[in-house]
Amino acid sequence: MFAFSVLLTLASVFIGGFLGYYIRKQIGVNEINSAENKAEKILSDAKVKESEVLLRTKEKAIKVIDDAKKEADARHRELVQAQQRIERREALFDQKLLELQEKQQKLQDRATQIDQLRTDIQKVREEQLAKLERIAALTQEDARGVLLEKVERDAREDILARIKKIEGEGREIYTEKARHMIADAMQKYAGSVVSETSTTSVSLPSDEMKGRIIGKEGRNIRTIEALTGVEILIDDTPQAITLSSFNLLRRTIAKLAIEKLIKDGRIHPGRVEEYVDQAKQELAQEIKKAGEDAAFALGVTGLDPRLVQILGRLKYRTSFGQNALLHSLEVSYLATSLAEELGANVVVCKKGGLLHDIGKAVDHEVQGGHPQIGYEIMKKFNLPEEIAYLSIAHHEDAPKTLEGVIVKVADALSATRPGARRDTAERYLQRITELETLTKSFEGVEKAYAIQAGREIRVFVTPDVVDDLNAHKLAKEIALRIEGELQYPGELKVTLIREKRIIEFAR
Repeated sequence: MFAFSVLLTLASVFIGGFLGYYIRKQIGVNEINSAENKAEKILSDAKVKESEVLLRTKEKAIKVIDDAKKEADARHRELVQAQQRIERREALFDQKLLELQEKQQKLQDRATQIDQLRTDIQKVREEQLAKLERIAALTQEDARGVLLEKVERDAREDILARIKKIEGEGREIYTEKARHMIADAMQKYAGSVVSETSTTSVSLPSDEMKGRIIGKEGRNIRTIEALTGVEILIDDTPQAITLSSFNLLRRTIAKLAIEKLIKDGRIHPGRVEEYVDQAKQELAQEIKKAGEDAAFALGVTGLDPRLVQILGRLKYRTSFGQNALLHSLEVSYLATSLAEELGANVVVCKKGGLLHDIGKAVDHEVQGGHPQIGYEIMKKFNLPEEIAYLSIAHHEDAPKTLEGVIVKVADALSATRPGARRDTAERYLQRITELETLTKSFEGVEKAYAIQAGREIRVFVTPDVVDDLNAHKLAKEIALRIEGELQYPGELKVTLIREKRIIEFAR
């Protein structure tokens, strides 16, 4: 029974295992079949999709090929059209080239004909000229000279007549206007006339002081003269001595030093040196004050203090007896007034008029003429070019700017007004002689006379040597040479006279 049970159990186990194995196997087979089905399905789907993709790709390829064919056809047509256009242009170009060659050939033929005609004309002309020369008994050059001489002679009278007419009309109009402007400018300014001399008088408390100034064996007077550069004149004039020097600055220093010596009473060479030094220092302060007063009187600002110091030195500088600082002030006033009338730059004329003669303050210390020296001084102190130029402009024959002309006119007005300048008789005679001698040195000048106190030179020329046309040129050359070589106050007029007199006697 137990055995049977065991067998039954074993059989059950065996059967259960066999059944489990079979079931499991069957399940595995089913699963494998299911997987294969899925794989087949995937493969079939993939094949379907592949067919679709291939179909679409073929369609796109066919479309691309069609588009490419269309584009190629279009380009082919364009190339054909372009080729046709080029062929037409080449044909047209060939035609134009042929026409151009034909025209060139015609032009060459025409040029050849013209050259031949020119040669024939030249030959005929030479033959005609030869006949004219034989008939007139003149060569071609001689005939040309005769013709030009006649034309020049005829035209000269017309030119001179027109020049005189224009000069006459212009002179009358502008002279009248200039007179009114100058008169108005002079009426606005009425400055005093100060004429400097070459001597200065020093008052003494008594005549006994003359001997003390002379000193033992003249040592005091020699020391004063050596230190100041002036000559001391001691004569019979009661209670006064005279200081003589053309340099006003030196005379002023000597006067100040002598007045200090007289006040001190102790006069000997040591004291002379001390008081001369003090006088120089005081004069330096006075010079600075004079420059500042001049600038203040005109309302001129912005000048360098060193330039003001140089300006003040003009107070002790004279030109033909006229005080240079007063002359500069007067020129500035007149130039300002004229600038207002003419619409010029008033500031430039005012400063330029004040500083136009600044070079005279140092011209005895620096080589060169005072116009150039003044220009360099003003440029050194950074004044504008239009102001610095006025130092040169007032001595130029034709200034480049309106302000230059105004300052030149104002300078002439200040220098030539009655009593403004004075001259010694000896210097006056020398100047007159030099003026007449220089004028007579020109070719064609017969006589020359200085009149109007040396302010005008009348020149008589030989009419056979100087004609009317060259007379203008000669007068200009004389004026330029006088301006360049001689010294004279203000303006000098050159009057050239050409007169031809023919005298015959009836017997």
